Amino acid sequence: MRFIVLTVLALLALATPAAAQSDPAIADRLPLFAKNNCRQIRDPGNQLFCGDAALAAAAEKLSVAIEGRLARLPDRLPAIEENAIWIRQRNLGCGIIGQTAIRTDEFDRVKACLLKVTEERAAIVRDPDFDCLAANTAAGALICADPSLALAETELNGQVLGLIAKLDPTAARFAFAEYGRWTRERDRKCNLVGKENVPLQELQSAEDCLAEHLKRRTDEIRAAKGDPKKVFGRQVAARIPDTDAVDFCAARIHAANSCGNFLRINRVYALDSQVTDQEAQVTGEIEMAVLAPFTVCSKVAFSCTGTCWDARTGLPQPGAGNKERTAEAFNVTRRLRIQRTFAFVKAADGWRCREDELAPVNSGTAGGGS
Repeated sequence: MRFIVLTVLALLALATPAAAQSDPAIADRLPLFAKNNCRQIRDPGNQLFCGDAALAAAAEKLSVAIEGRLARLPDRLPAIEENAIWIRQRNLGCGIIGQTAIRTDEFDRVKACLLKVTEERAAIVRDPDFDCLAANTAAGALICADPSLALAETELNGQVLGLIAKLDPTAARFAFAEYGRWTRERDRKCNLVGKENVPLQELQSAEDCLAEHLKRRTDEIRAAKGDPKKVFGRQVAARIPDTDAVDFCAARIHAANSCGNFLRINRVYALDSQVTDQEAQVTGEIEMAVLAPFTVCSKVAFSCTGTCWDARTGLPQPGAGNKERTAEAFNVTRRLRIQRTFAFVKAADGWRCREDELAPVNSGTAGGGS
């Protein structure tokens, strides 16, 4: 787990496309700058963390706190996304604008600001209550506001993590993806998708639905008596070719291609379907958030988003192929939205997805997070 967290933090430090131009006077004030080859880091703020011992120590404490937080959460991707957003806000709050080099006369102020907010962040993240308070979905806010729901979710999370810990790394990756799909399915069933800005009192009718979901999943895990194979990996077919089926297919594709290291599936919609007795074509829309930078035309882009991309227009570039390489990369927290037609075949246990990657897509857009 520690390797994963530090890798994520290292990738976040490389989120911008061109190396920062350091003021030589700034480099001279960073004792570790040359030793740690900090000039190669693209973000001006992270150059300070690289070259200053006090900032590096604070970053290590934060890394340990983040590691502990991720260890508490079965669905770690929202926490990784939230941390990426915090890093962007940290820079802006301390007066670091994009790739603009830090002025010499601003060095002490910026360093003090980075040190303060990083130490505060580490203290906050260590508090288990922060897992709830950092929820950025309508369901998360409702659960956080209701002690009984918050306790039920904490219990469910602990049981899920206990089961996943018994799996080998590949099976665990699929289990984490399945847990994320449970959450998205829950939000759809409880009519909470896209209601992040709706006042909580207007959402209280969904509390019973959330409670039922948490109880049903907890009872299912208890009935498994410690056997993760009785909980995860059992569903290989969907009851009907609909939004849940598209989500199931997309989640398995992402798990199979290790896409969770770079992308989080936020939302899934079925837009249209054509169904016969034995086959179905379902057009779905999938929204993903970038968690760690990857180049716009790469194996990750092709397998996990279904296409290469034009970095200038934010539109798909299907003709580029998955072998064409470019240095341009997506920034963290960027939102990618694709539309794609999924093929399903009728089997004895339901509708099975016939896809093993997201390529090619019908259409798509990349926006936000710049």
